[in-house]
Amino acid sequence: MVALDISGRKHGGVFGYVSWVYKAVSLKTGDRVCLRRLEGYRLSNENAMRPVKDWKRLDNGNVVRLHDAFTTRGFGDSSMVFVQDYFPLSKTLLEHHFPSNPHSARYRGPVVVPEDDLWGYIVQIANALIKIHTQNLAARCLDLTKIILTDKRRIRLTGCAVLDVVNIESRQTLAELQQDDFLQFGKGMLSLATNTPPGQLNNLNAALDSLARGTFSQELKELVRWLILPQQPGAAKNVDSLRNGLSKVVIRTFDSSLHAMDTLNKELHREVENGRLVRLMLKLGTINERENVAADPRWSDHSERYMLKLFRDYVFHSVDKDGNPVLDMGHMLRALNKLDAGTDELVRLTSRDNELEYVVSYKELNKLCATAFGELAKLSRQGGPGI
Repeated sequence: MVALDISGRKHGGVFGYVSWVYKAVSLKTGDRVCLRRLEGYRLSNENAMRPVKDWKRLDNGNVVRLHDAFTTRGFGDSSMVFVQDYFPLSKTLLEHHFPSNPHSARYRGPVVVPEDDLWGYIVQIANALIKIHTQNLAARCLDLTKIILTDKRRIRLTGCAVLDVVNIESRQTLAELQQDDFLQFGKGMLSLATNTPPGQLNNLNAALDSLARGTFSQELKELVRWLILPQQPGAAKNVDSLRNGLSKVVIRTFDSSLHAMDTLNKELHREVENGRLVRLMLKLGTINERENVAADPRWSDHSERYMLKLFRDYVFHSVDKDGNPVLDMGHMLRALNKLDAGTDELVRLTSRDNELEYVVSYKELNKLCATAFGELAKLSRQGGPGI
């Protein structure tokens, strides 16, 4: 385990208990997970763990998945531990938009949130709430310290199940808790829109007036007011109303997501191409300059292996007319790609002493490489590494 929260704070925070966060590796699956530990928690109600089953079934792209929860004395006290998905390098919205160290050389002050980013947050949180509320649950944890930014503009709610376990004896009804979700949702967005840290958001009416005078669209201002202010008698505040109010914005957000997906696919395609070339270079690396294979002291210099050696020189050891190294990355990539594809294009390979010369196709070289590597695979102790 590796401690992720090293702030050393000793206050209860949102959950009413001192909490710590760790990165760990599951012994069952080998996956990296996030452990959230509540220090000093004692399980006094046998029904307290019942909500965990409901939260384990919840699957939503904007909610950190809960895998398990258990009590332990492994930390030297009585603790409750929640096992969740782990997202490396993530940080909370509070950390991102309200840096806490004004004496740091990198301190920039509160980060002003562009309206497009704010709409992105709103749509994602709404998506999470719609899923949570339709499964007869309440998030109860919409504090900016518990909403994490896991990628550019991508956020997730974390720690949602904790209060259901800790406050199992609460007398609030589900309807009341869900209404409070809307209020906390609105407060968080108001804090970001007015550039006011949550701890200083003491006068909601004054903050709403400040938002009204701001440059944000009327549509956003009205949504924040709808989330915060009580509804008129007979009017319903629920996820269906929220969904209908966001219908136009969802299209814009969806379009942004498609553009982001295109960018990721382009990068993934590039990495796939790199992976193909790395696998090919690994094969050539195991063949070239290898000695004493099957009792042959010069195995890599005989038969098809010799042409692969000359091909290595052609790709990586080219020189100009004065004998200076030629480091043409384009030439290297083109040659390796042609070898991997096995094209019919011919290439002239010359020995270093210029005594021997071969004209061979990339298709033939590809077959020679496969044959030589296959021979090594048969002789390997594991029966072949499966590259």
